[in-house]
Amino acid sequence: MKKIFLLILLATTSLFAQRIPESIETKKIGTRTFTVVTPPSYESSPKKKYPTLVLLDGEYLLDPFEGILKYGSYWDDLPEMIIIAINQNNGETRFKDSEFDEAGFPSGPGANFFEFVGQELYPYVEAKYRTLPFRIVAGHDTTAGFLNFYLYKDNPVFNAYISLAPEMAPAMESRVAERLAKITKPVFYYQATGESDLPEINEKAAELDANIKAIPNANFKYLNDSFKGASHYSLVAKAIPNALYFIFDGYQPISMVEFKDKILKLESGYADYLIKKYDELNSKLGLQIKPRLSDFKAIEAAIMKNKAYEDFQILSKYAEKHYPKTILGTYHQAMYYEKTGNFKKALKEYQRAYTQEEIRELTKDYMLNKAEALKGKEDKPIEDAPAETPAEKTE
Repeated sequence: MKKIFLLILLATTSLFAQRIPESIETKKIGTRTFTVVTPPSYESSPKKKYPTLVLLDGEYLLDPFEGILKYGSYWDDLPEMIIIAINQNNGETRFKDSEFDEAGFPSGPGANFFEFVGQELYPYVEAKYRTLPFRIVAGHDTTAGFLNFYLYKDNPVFNAYISLAPEMAPAMESRVAERLAKITKPVFYYQATGESDLPEINEKAAELDANIKAIPNANFKYLNDSFKGASHYSLVAKAIPNALYFIFDGYQPISMVEFKDKILKLESGYADYLIKKYDELNSKLGLQIKPRLSDFKAIEAAIMKNKAYEDFQILSKYAEKHYPKTILGTYHQAMYYEKTGNFKKALKEYQRAYTQEEIRELTKDYMLNKAEALKGKEDKPIEDAPAETPAEKTE
């Protein structure tokens, strides 16, 4: 029954995602068509901006990528994105777009297509749609090899690369590793092959994998998957979720595993852990993520369990920054006063919530009841039982 409900829900959600046919009269390669897919929240959140995902071989990669993104964003495991699916499966188009010379560099139509993506496609999309600067590119076999050319530039167009069964140009297995070793800005690189694919594809990919892993003190994120029993085509379905979850590792809300294995094991700095988590997401991924209310709850539980009540003050300021005018910041400040035995100040903080907006389970009645319970109490330190740990996401 749950599966049926989820399928209906995903189908309903998809009604609000829009596929928009687009075309550009380019300078060198004629008219190029592509599809832009805006996420479900695009119309209802007019100020929100989104990362972009460029799909080479867009005709057949669009559906699987869009499906995984819908599923992941529904559970808040992956961010919503604007997808740009470039049409290349018309005759010899994809092969011309990926053309390179004997030295292993884009040439002829390939050089023109290379320039089109950075100099014409992206300016067009960014002028028309609300985009963030974080850009991902994905391709399969011929186009997977081609997307590596963007790493050859000193200032690459993309932040993340998804290379599925790449057919590589000469020397690419060494050049990509050399470029990754020199790039200073955050880069994510994902490569996937299938055990049953052509030997020449797997051998080159294995060489690149070894070269990348040999880079000392790597300042980029890298993952290589080799799927047992997977063919040239079936590996795509296995790789897409791995690639996206690899790139957005840490984006997910605090889970039970993260809570137990990371947060509770800290000796101090529970509120700082939350702040760092979102600062890194926003800086490395260029996202605009508001700290989740469930994550505030998780950090509150850690503070209570470890009696690190001073952290409530940090959490209060962080809440006021991201949820101004709400009760959240006041609640954490009141909790600090209450747990350190300053009941008079705690009572005033709880009462102050009457003029603020309700949020989460923090209602005005709840806060006034907390204040009422403190009336007549003399200031003194108190001990409190550990709070419950945050509930794991359900299926």
